[in-house]
Amino acid sequence: MYRARFRDPAGSIRDGEYDPATDTVAFGGDEYALNDPDIDVLAPTDPSKIVCIGRNYADHAEELGNDVPDRPLLFLKPPNAVASHGDTVTVPAGKDRIDWEAEFAVVIGEQCKAVDADDAMDVVAGFTCMNDVSNREDQNREQNWVRGKAFDGAAPLGPVLATPDEVPADASVELRVNGETKQSSDREHMIFDVPTLIEEITTYLTLEPGDVIATGTPEGVGALADGDTVEVEIEGVGTLEHDVRVP
Repeated sequence: MYRARFRDPAGSIRDGEYDPATDTVAFGGDEYALNDPDIDVLAPTDPSKIVCIGRNYADHAEELGNDVPDRPLLFLKPPNAVASHGDTVTVPAGKDRIDWEAEFAVVIGEQCKAVDADDAMDVVAGFTCMNDVSNREDQNREQNWVRGKAFDGAAPLGPVLATPDEVPADASVELRVNGETKQSSDREHMIFDVPTLIEEITTYLTLEPGDVIATGTPEGVGALADGDTVEVEIEGVGTLEHDVRVP
């Protein structure tokens, strides 16, 4: 099953069932094409927080000259970082480098704490695509990465939420910039898998319904430019697309 959040022509926010065969979303007897100009596609969840995982692909750690961590490296993105499919993300001005990072994102379905890895998938509502837009200049100067990772629009999410049964265990993760493939990998290359991440995160903090875990990015990160169009495609989910504005 697939779900999509959208703002209908009357301005109400709806959570409807998405049909990938027709690229339409239905709610209350009404049906809309996802590209209908009369609706606004929203991020498929409204999280209280996004828990991100650093260096969860060995090839990405290597390309940045970093060691592979012996436990998941955690950092947070706040709700203001969320952007939606079709948005134009305005990045901080005057920075040397703003990078793309394709990520397989997990959406939590229920409030949970101290979840065992064996039970972790019971608390998962589904999966979606994310771009962990990263301000490398400030990230490299600070330890908490607020300037580097938490700026407005730094977490485009979408376009839809796919339940776990729709997404292969080895689902491919790909990112394209202006149609050119820049990142290509799959879930099986993660160092720490989804159940392990949920167990580790909920050891320390409570996850709320709608919260997101961004599971890390593979190698191939690079700098964004003004006017770029970014696509993050995950097998079984779909393709998140957004534009970039550099002031």
